[in-house]
Amino acid sequence: MKDTTITLHTAFKVGQVDPRIFGGFLEHMGRAVYEGVYDPDCIHADEDGFRTDVLTALEPLQYTVMRYPGGNFASGYHWLNGIGPRNQRPTMQDLAWQSKEPNQIGTDEYIQLCRRMNWTPMLTVNLGTGTPEEARNWVEYCNSSTGTYYADMRAANGSEPPHGVKLWCLGNEMDGPWQLGHVPADQYAIRAQQAAKMMKDTDPSLELVACGSCAVDLPTYMEWDRHVLEYLGDLADYISLHRYIGNPADDTPDYLAVTNSIDQQIEEMDAVCRYVQGKNRSRKRAYLCFDEWNVWYRARQPEHMDGKGKFAPHLIEEVYNLEDALVVAGFLNSFIRHADVLKIANLAQIVNVIAPILTQGDAMLLQSIYYPLAMYTKRRSGISLQPVVQGPTYEGQTNGQVTYIDTSAILNGDQLHVFATNRNLEDAMTVRINLADRPIVALADAELLTGPDPKAANSYEQPHLIKAQPFQAAEINDGAAIVTLPPLSVAALTFRLVH
Repeated sequence: MKDTTITLHTAFKVGQVDPRIFGGFLEHMGRAVYEGVYDPDCIHADEDGFRTDVLTALEPLQYTVMRYPGGNFASGYHWLNGIGPRNQRPTMQDLAWQSKEPNQIGTDEYIQLCRRMNWTPMLTVNLGTGTPEEARNWVEYCNSSTGTYYADMRAANGSEPPHGVKLWCLGNEMDGPWQLGHVPADQYAIRAQQAAKMMKDTDPSLELVACGSCAVDLPTYMEWDRHVLEYLGDLADYISLHRYIGNPADDTPDYLAVTNSIDQQIEEMDAVCRYVQGKNRSRKRAYLCFDEWNVWYRARQPEHMDGKGKFAPHLIEEVYNLEDALVVAGFLNSFIRHADVLKIANLAQIVNVIAPILTQGDAMLLQSIYYPLAMYTKRRSGISLQPVVQGPTYEGQTNGQVTYIDTSAILNGDQLHVFATNRNLEDAMTVRINLADRPIVALADAELLTGPDPKAANSYEQPHLIKAQPFQAAEINDGAAIVTLPPLSVAALTFRLVH
């Protein structure tokens, strides 16, 4: 099989990679919060009830922003229920996931966790069953100096300095008929505009994410977003994208070719933003916030999403395998390739619920998708370069033609980070990496993730079956790098460049 060449040039810059594309999502769903990050009965719990084993495992992922408290949960959540003395907080029925919510974790505990983990907080207001005024009041509680009603309430709860939450989502998936408070686009736009105006009047420094269409196969796709952005105008800083991907047809080559569809979604939504900016004759345009994305398809049956009135039920707990890890790498490659328009992204979610980390009692397991997240995030700083890939291709059944090698690249001073996935199921692929105007002088550091077959997955019995390993097999020849990637593998490579 022919070799693949990745050609780069430092003049062909896409844009600065926003570290916020390496964000996470923590929803009050299933066992994400309770028995996930918070479990006071666990042997690993600290004095605040947080699981130190889970928090330690999250550290290498270096999440930047952390979206909270949902998700569908947000459309029925009233933030006042989650503040104040814990023994006075009400236990509520969560209608989104039919679960029992004791409100033992709320705004102040979430902010405490963000500060501990160096996460930028990202709150989703309730524009389903809530009101624009309730959203505004939450901003006052979080961001205003003492001397007003809700700011004084925050101080009475132990946090006199403002929390300083600057990133807010104007609801969640409001175009979805399953959503509490679902309304047509024109009605959501009015509600979101009212909330945005009052929220920014309370704190003009806020960045607001308008709720975009939540699936590419819904009739609302793009038309909803156009209407919302036109109505909100300059109040919208970002529009949200959601995407969950799976392999229900058990067609691994087509599944791995889904990067075509991810690229298409980003580019179509960017086109909507550009269209609205032009139509509104505005100097400001909205950027993209991919605030829910992941692999999710095995646990999508109704029984996986119905908590049956229980506390911390096991909901949508996917077991991830090698091919899933390669698809997660594909998402990240697409995000980096679109660094000029995509500014925020949140993996949904971080523990137990469609997550890279699972807990089982006091035990913990790192899933296959954990490793590409860690491999990429430690190499995330710099400017995205536009790659040109020349090499063998194949045709996905539904996702179209792709090169066997999927890639992205980041230039950071005298370092070049290159990410490359070999989608070939059977053959190793030799890849030549050529930075046209600056010779590569050495391999500084690299990791490789692969496994015995596409369905291989970690388990509590075999926790290290799929795991990133150091990778040294790079040859430097005439200023270019040559690497050979095993079938079904993803590599993260850092090269040193000539000054």
